Amino acid sequence: MNYVVGCVVTLLALSGWVYARYESDRAEVTARLVRDSHVATTACGPIEYSEVGSGPAVLAIHGAGGGYPQMADFGDTLAPAGFRVVAVSRFGYLRTPSPIHAGVKEQASAHACLLDSLGITTAAVFGVSAGAPSSIQFCLDFPARCSALVLLVPAAFPPGTTTKDTTPPSPYMSFVLDHVLGSDFLIWTLTRVAPRMLIETVLATPTEVYRNADSSEQARALRIIQDIFPVSRRIEGLRIDARMAAPLIPEELRTISAPTLAMSCADDLYRTLAGASYAAMHIPGARLVTFQSGGHGWLGHNAEVNREIAQFLQAVTSSNVTGKGRNRTKD
Repeated sequence: MNYVVGCVVTLLALSGWVYARYESDRAEVTARLVRDSHVATTACGPIEYSEVGSGPAVLAIHGAGGGYPQMADFGDTLAPAGFRVVAVSRFGYLRTPSPIHAGVKEQASAHACLLDSLGITTAAVFGVSAGAPSSIQFCLDFPARCSALVLLVPAAFPPGTTTKDTTPPSPYMSFVLDHVLGSDFLIWTLTRVAPRMLIETVLATPTEVYRNADSSEQARALRIIQDIFPVSRRIEGLRIDARMAAPLIPEELRTISAPTLAMSCADDLYRTLAGASYAAMHIPGARLVTFQSGGHGWLGHNAEVNREIAQFLQAVTSSNVTGKGRNRTKD
């Protein structure tokens, strides 16, 4: 009897400690998210953003589960290279509310509104994953304001693509979608005790790619996953992203005149290489860079990805050239 009581007391104490740690982490992260960003009052409503650097503007647009912090690593690279990087939180993420109509055209207009509020006339537009559709739409709707377009692992797909085509083939996928992405506590717990489950589902990266990556790339992958917490501050944005899927339209892509760089990995479990290739095929003069491995998190290639983007944008902005070049496939 005493043994049972002791076990119960121990479990209660452990549960209390775990929950206290969870609440402490949640409060700390929430405070940091507010501290490190601003909210602009725009003609399209409040829009959250962060800003670093000076020089030609780059509007950095995050993927699903993100918010402005997801683009922080790119700001750390592009700002020293001479760019003013504005990272935005899209509709439903963190402190950017969701309007009644939150389609891709409305999101592109909101990007323009943010630039207006910051006094930015033109910008290079850099969309990662689910940030790609509104990046493309911005260049379609505001061609004079789009100085360049960068699409990294773009969640924008050729006509005829189905949800099944772009869903990672993981046995955990249904559990993650149905339960984990709706619970702050579950996402907090799994990032600590079973991060590899989220690597192959949320990050859509093969587990062997993660295992073979060096320690810095493994740490970056875990940081991407951990940055989803608290997911409750992003859940409306995730719902919008789930509804926003629309096929790439070749006739529209052919009208984009901005220099364009598209990048993806062949083993991305979201199958974004198809969209990157399709966009590069139809946008005049676009350049495609492909990695054979790396998954949706381009693990093992972060330095190359950052270098490609910085060099592309420097060529476009400093020389007023098209930024065109040969397509490249890398190991």
